[in-house]
Amino acid sequence: MSRAAAAFAPSNDFTTAMVQQQLDHTIGNLLNRLPDPAALSPEQRRAIIARYAAVLEGNFIYWMTGAYLAVSSEAARAKISDNLREEIRDCHPGMMRRFAIAADAAPSAADAQAVYRTLMSVRQFIGRLAPVPTVVTMAFFEGFIQRFMPYLADLASRQGSTEMEYTDVHGVCDVTHTEELYRALDMELALSPRLSSEEMFEGVTLLRTLIENIVSEN
Repeated sequence: MSRAAAAFAPSNDFTTAMVQQQLDHTIGNLLNRLPDPAALSPEQRRAIIARYAAVLEGNFIYWMTGAYLAVSSEAARAKISDNLREEIRDCHPGMMRRFAIAADAAPSAADAQAVYRTLMSVRQFIGRLAPVPTVVTMAFFEGFIQRFMPYLADLASRQGSTEMEYTDVHGVCDVTHTEELYRALDMELALSPRLSSEEMFEGVTLLRTLIENIVSEN
């Protein structure tokens, strides 16, 4: 087992509550290690927003669609479908783009290149369509986004932006999205064979590395 996977609980007998506790702990550690916005230069703040936009705008719906295709139960698929419907109906990628432009942080080719390797690792993981690990990964990401929004809004505000629809909406709607993904996880765990800790949290490890890449001060 890798050192990254060893950080997770070793038991093969997972419950949704156990998974949620581990993900909450991982999210908390990520948030505690975010660089202080006040100590960042304008270019460093711009780069974080731009790398985040480069990842989210063109990939989130793809990832969630992967979860929709991966799950086994119709009830889980219905909950993920509600999430996708909202993303598409309210044009969340457009909302993300307006947020980035207003902060003068529209992603450049250099921004996309900066996250290319770690982003491709997550894309390839999602492409395997593993039901439980994919739902766990998306629950982790929704939970992180929800708690990351105040930080992202602070970065944009320090860049002189007042366009906060994206952060306002996702600070609220992702609470429900996260809860629904945990309900979907409940259903999928009941249908899943036993998984090792490494299998269960593989996507979380990859996505955590991508987030660390996004918020890097470099």
